[in-house]
Amino acid sequence: MRGPSLVLLLLLLVTSAYSWKKEEFRNCNQTPFCKRARSRTTGSCNLRATDVSISDGNLIAKLVPKEENPESKPLLLTLSVYQDGVMRLKIDEDQNNPKKRFEVPEVIEEDFLNTKLWLTRLEEEQIDGDSSSSSVVYLSDGYEGVLRHDPFEIFAREKGSEKRVLSINSNGLFDFEQLREKKEGDDWEERFRSHTDTRPYGPQSISFDVSFYGADFVYGIPEHATSLALKPTRGPNVEEYTEPYRLFNLDVFEYLHESPFGLYGSIPFMISHGKARGSSGFFWLNAAEMQIDVLGSGWNSNEIMLPSDKHRIDTLWMSEAGVVDTFFFIGPGPKDVVRQYTSVTGRPSMPQLFATAYHQCRWNYRDEEDVYNVDSKFDEHDIPYDVLWLDIEHTDGKKYFTWDRVLFPNPEEMQNKLAAKGRHMVTIVDPHIKRDESYHIHKEASEKGYYVKDATGKDYDGWCWPGSSSYTDLLNPEIRSWWSDKFSLDSYVGSTKYLYIWNDMNEPSVFNGPEVTMPRDALHHGGAEHRELHNSYGYYFQMATSNGLLKRGDGKDRPFVLGRAFFAGSQRYGAIWTGDNTAEWEHLRVSVPMVLTLSISGIVFSGADVGGFFGNPETELLVRWYQVGAYYPFFRGHAHHDTKRREPWLFGERNTQLMREAIHVRYMYLPYFYTLFREANSSGTPIARPLWMEFPGDEKSFSNDEAFMVGNGLLVQGIYTERAKHVSVYLPGEESWYDLRSASAYKGGYTHKYEVSEDSVPSFQRAGTIIPRKDRLRRSSTQMENDPYTLVIALNSSQAAEGELYIDDGKSFEFKQGAFIHRRFTFSNGKLISSNAAPSTAGRSSIFSSECTVERIVLLGLSPGSKTALIEPGNKKVEIELGPLFIQGNRGSVLTIRKPNVRITDDWSIQIL
Repeated sequence: MRGPSLVLLLLLLVTSAYSWKKEEFRNCNQTPFCKRARSRTTGSCNLRATDVSISDGNLIAKLVPKEENPESKPLLLTLSVYQDGVMRLKIDEDQNNPKKRFEVPEVIEEDFLNTKLWLTRLEEEQIDGDSSSSSVVYLSDGYEGVLRHDPFEIFAREKGSEKRVLSINSNGLFDFEQLREKKEGDDWEERFRSHTDTRPYGPQSISFDVSFYGADFVYGIPEHATSLALKPTRGPNVEEYTEPYRLFNLDVFEYLHESPFGLYGSIPFMISHGKARGSSGFFWLNAAEMQIDVLGSGWNSNEIMLPSDKHRIDTLWMSEAGVVDTFFFIGPGPKDVVRQYTSVTGRPSMPQLFATAYHQCRWNYRDEEDVYNVDSKFDEHDIPYDVLWLDIEHTDGKKYFTWDRVLFPNPEEMQNKLAAKGRHMVTIVDPHIKRDESYHIHKEASEKGYYVKDATGKDYDGWCWPGSSSYTDLLNPEIRSWWSDKFSLDSYVGSTKYLYIWNDMNEPSVFNGPEVTMPRDALHHGGAEHRELHNSYGYYFQMATSNGLLKRGDGKDRPFVLGRAFFAGSQRYGAIWTGDNTAEWEHLRVSVPMVLTLSISGIVFSGADVGGFFGNPETELLVRWYQVGAYYPFFRGHAHHDTKRREPWLFGERNTQLMREAIHVRYMYLPYFYTLFREANSSGTPIARPLWMEFPGDEKSFSNDEAFMVGNGLLVQGIYTERAKHVSVYLPGEESWYDLRSASAYKGGYTHKYEVSEDSVPSFQRAGTIIPRKDRLRRSSTQMENDPYTLVIALNSSQAAEGELYIDDGKSFEFKQGAFIHRRFTFSNGKLISSNAAPSTAGRSSIFSSECTVERIVLLGLSPGSKTALIEPGNKKVEIELGPLFIQGNRGSVLTIRKPNVRITDDWSIQIL
């Protein structure tokens, strides 16, 4: 009976996890640290700063109670300043403790640490009404940091003024619970449902208020299925959300489409924006559970708001454990804040070109015959795709790095056949390891002591897809290196260089654990409790996997790893998707703010499962999802095994055509997307952007999350209701916008009633931009490599435009040695000029070249009357004629220069005559 009983238990566990049930997850009142922090009143902090001085280039101080308390030891404060307007505040206990409080390792970039500015002197200043002075330090040209001694407060402000940017403890809500030795009679255990948390060091939470000045809205702190602009969670008129935004990585099946409930990943980074001041940002490097309140107007009835503070937004940050390790980003623009944040946590990795194209996935493609059939059907229906995915059923009994040799007898041959068409494969590798003595991964991990331990010191044993499972302790660098070695071609038998990886369930998901995750008192490397690092577990797993693919390719091949759980810095290791969504219109709608929130938080390579993972989408919804999803940075169709098959050719000829055209749009714009990925890799600026990121002064854009920008040149408005006939589209700015389907011009600064057609969602090119395309459509992105380009020039009211194109080999790291092409296109005074935007080739260790030419130049908004153009060098005249906006479909009739045949790598000009 043992076998059937275990199977039945697993089925019950899995079934219970398949839908979101409110009672299975803790709310704030059931989370003691959150309940305690929320109960505190303004001014309850009784700390003051003493012994303020400069040491090793930092401002240091002690925080002591104003009234003596024998149980409260001084806290140590360190304030540091870095280039580009970043201020770091650390607060920790004295180290004479039962254990060292956990600090999250390997998130902060080494290059950032090297930008530290050494403080040499303090200026003292008396703030009105204070009995003691405040210490002022240089932050950047125009800004300074202030430590207020009594009452204790930290803030950044504009130099020589009272205009604040960001502050901590302005409302006096700071609290720091210190570790204690357990004494007889102490009961620190916490219980939730059937689970008990032993809490061997007692309550150790931290909470404080953060204020954003000059802000109309705050954004960020993914992951939640909610609006882009964060809604108040406390205040007299707050009704919609009464729970804080929760940051606790959880496996949540069929999540609600409108909730502050925490999902798969956590990034404690918030960005504010307002017309009065611009943008600022705040980041807390802490991987324990966190709850964050956005405090609505009048949240404190005793609050006296100064006139200068009327655009201030107060927030309350609460964490179960860790230390205060926070970063202030002063902006002042939204792109400045993102650049500053990613300078700390790392720029996004540069993906391979194929990864930016379309991915086809299902749980599960059954066998090799199924794979070959799906692959051939894409060709038969003239639909391009680049990656075919295999879920857990391809393995031998849910043992990762293995193949079911009955269903997949020749995996290398299968991958090579796809590669012959320029295509790739992705297989899933999850963190749970099947506890089976015949499984070499488990046997080795067990013998080496590489598993996470339970509170008693034994290997932690939880339940997931294989049944009884253990989890490698990837906080340990030695174990991460061991894990990385498993991706070598010799170790991962049946893999090839064309195979890439999907990390699912890496929250980590444990079906029989508290809240479907690992117990908080489980033990990791160095004695760290799981509670202290929970939100970073998936980060280390994706890091180790990415490093494994790097090792496999001898450091020459860019990894592709998709992860579900994430933390600050995950952008360095691959892509993220929004998890197990549902085939509902509301989930299509919420996917846009979810992707935008990830994007502004560093995770620029993200997307939602097109069509919804759970359920069977009605055909119209599926089509609309493809039309929006084609503009996600990560574009993948995916479905649950209980759903009907939904490959694009299964819904009738007309619907197949509509989905084919949506996918074609993505392939046409791949040069533009790839250029944007390089911009993100260089500066952190996201691919998908909120409207306010491009139009920071346009108040109508601040809370708009139904539309989004792709780069600075394209605006996309989703259709989120069935049988829609019209949709309101707000086009920001003062310049015109050109409809991508008809080339019709629409005025900026207005909301337009746009007539909806079934063949596309409203999408527009911004006047003043030049966007590169490749209009010839192939089976995959790889086969487009040598195809010619089309340049679409959308002229503004000054008859000017500009744009860029970035090209490299699409797969290696040679671009870091200078092997790339970066062109700048400018149009003014009737002349289009192509110039080199890359640094001089002198000193480059590697060169990249291309024979690609420009075959078409489309001119939108050109003043009438022009009939010819002169190409230099060569003194060649060509006709300006009417032509289609797209080669495929022959839509529209626009002014076109055909076959100028200038090389994309060269300097040239085209003068309109």
